[in-house]
Amino acid sequence: QVQLVESGGGLVQPGGSLRLSCKYSGFTFSPSAMAWYRQAPGKGRELVAAIDTVDGMTKYGDSVKGRFTISRDNAKNTVYLQMNSLNPEDTAEYYCKTGGFSIGSIYYSGDYRGQGTQVTVSS
Repeated sequence: QVQLVESGGGLVQPGGSLRLSCKYSGFTFSPSAMAWYRQAPGKGRELVAAIDTVDGMTKYGDSVKGRFTISRDNAKNTVYLQMNSLNPEDTAEYYCKTGGFSIGSIYYSGDYRGQGTQVTVSS
């Protein structure tokens, strides 16, 4: 069956860095795109970053531009999110998802998501 498994979350001090990983498996055809979302308590879901796994095109949420970088390793069926200069506002559960977003003019459908990994930024 399809599985998306996130890892790499944890507690980090403001200004610190973390790298999240999303390893996916069980797809008949590998997903053409993957995104990282986050949701903090009492807040709505926010698209953090997305990547087309074929051509590498990316998209970032305004609040993370210049600080976060999404990348993929198709050989390992893994998508990464490098998060630098973290601040307390980045505290949330982060999860990867296969669709429901656009990159440029292309809309990617899909509804598989992982269980999430908690990121807490605090001194």
